[in-house]
Amino acid sequence: MTEADWLASTDPTPMLRYLRAKVSDRKLRLFACACCYRVWPLMIDECCRHAVKIAECFADAQASSAELAQAKEAAKAAVTDPTRFASLNAARAKGMWSAARLAARAGARARFFEAIQSSNAVRAPTLLPVFNAESRSQTLLLRDIIGNPFQSVTLNSDHRTNAAVGLAEAIYADRAFDRLPILADALEDAGCTDADILNHCRQPGEHVRGCWVVDLLLGRS
Repeated sequence: MTEADWLASTDPTPMLRYLRAKVSDRKLRLFACACCYRVWPLMIDECCRHAVKIAECFADAQASSAELAQAKEAAKAAVTDPTRFASLNAARAKGMWSAARLAARAGARARFFEAIQSSNAVRAPTLLPVFNAESRSQTLLLRDIIGNPFQSVTLNSDHRTNAAVGLAEAIYADRAFDRLPILADALEDAGCTDADILNHCRQPGEHVRGCWVVDLLLGRS
């Protein structure tokens, strides 16, 4: 994959293949969780939602591997229980379980990519437009979390003021990504002139936990 491919891709699969062994498990797990949050209304069982929440906590070392495994098994049991999903068609139930399983997966990177690729194996013609639209959205999530892996961006320590770091912490904790333009202003006030950083904070679109600018300020990888 080239830099041009990364910036133009509408399919997350080749992007994920490229990232293999290049980024942390945390980044990949937060991407999986962000994908699940996009289909949150479909995940009507609380066990499935809990699995995603625990996976996100695990990514930030706020949940144990035992808690993660327990949440995964509970989500699996919920989705395979016909009495709890009697009103859902099989495709929807399968999709919900796949999302929860992907987010809660505690295995190695190779298994993560395996899950991503297998989830793309069946594409019913009637669902293809929806699938393609969601794929495009997922590439935006990846670019929000990873940034541009072909360009190295650093932040001068002088720009990590108490105001900027405090704002980044609040944005992350509260999922208040609508405050990113305010963060850009704070960074500019601190002397930051990096166009990639400032433009990312001010660009429209979806931002999620793992956003590369917020992580850069908080020293997370």
